[in-house]
Amino acid sequence: MPTKSVTLDEVDEGLVHALQVDGRASFRLVGEVLGVSENTVARRYRRLRTAGLLRVAGTLDGAALGYSAWTIRLQCLPDAAAPIAGALAARPDTSYVYLLSGGTEISCSVRTRSAEESEALLLRTLPRTARITAVSAHLLLAGYALPDDWAGPARLTEDQVARLTPHHDATEPVTPGPADQVLLDRLAADGRTTHAELAAATGWSEPTVRRRLSGLRRSGLLRFLVDVPPHVLGFHAEARLWISAQPSKLDEVASALATHPEASLVALTTGPTNLLAAVNCRDSADLARYLTRRIGSLDAIRTLETAPVIRTLKRAGTVLPIESASAQYRPVTGVQR
Repeated sequence: MPTKSVTLDEVDEGLVHALQVDGRASFRLVGEVLGVSENTVARRYRRLRTAGLLRVAGTLDGAALGYSAWTIRLQCLPDAAAPIAGALAARPDTSYVYLLSGGTEISCSVRTRSAEESEALLLRTLPRTARITAVSAHLLLAGYALPDDWAGPARLTEDQVARLTPHHDATEPVTPGPADQVLLDRLAADGRTTHAELAAATGWSEPTVRRRLSGLRRSGLLRFLVDVPPHVLGFHAEARLWISAQPSKLDEVASALATHPEASLVALTTGPTNLLAAVNCRDSADLARYLTRRIGSLDAIRTLETAPVIRTLKRAGTVLPIESASAQYRPVTGVQR
């Protein structure tokens, strides 16, 4: 969906960074940290939220719940890529969906609860779509840098970050169950939904909502991601990189990539390449410098394939369903024929 043209100033960028530290930080605290009023922070947030440029999304840690993470590449007929990408973005199990260079390739991230779900998606659902000409799936084995850790142009000092870092109530960590689904669905849509609104949606009391949220966050299962288009932060050249590195140097290369401020994702994968990276650069010239100087300086890299992102259809996907892993697979048929 196109976003309105809004220029971010220092306060806006400080707000974005603050929410990346704690997506539910109060406007009062953010204002104190930034040196502006609570009303100013609230007004800036509403402006960016209304313009479609900033969203806080609550999400569960799929790895902790036993989900498998996949990155999938699909080659499509020229007139099919956009509608297929849109259908993939509508699926509840996708989190990031991109159209890549040439307009015939799609890259998306998928989480599956079981081998049966993986098989249903990768061996039956996607290959059944005639306008998809090729599919390759890569299991993510380890993450070195993750999208929710990427701060873009970080604006806050270490002291400011420390003030914003949440210290949760002394509640016991909890495991999410079916009763939490309404709560988590609301947080997936808007991670800053108030305790009163969550209480009304769940039928719980506000103290119960507060305890439940605190317990889920203390357990490490519930996190809040900031969904902001990179171009809003001044990064106009996004790309996905598929890298093959010398096996004995794989950890070294991945760790080095994870330190690059341009990298929002670095992951070890299966497949003909063994690393996936997502990078955000200022422009095409900056991307060229990144590839020739930063990537080019890593001698253990054997091959590199670069695919610029031409359209993003989904970021920070919806919350994971929390039924047991043995629950029936419920396909979304938008990519089937």
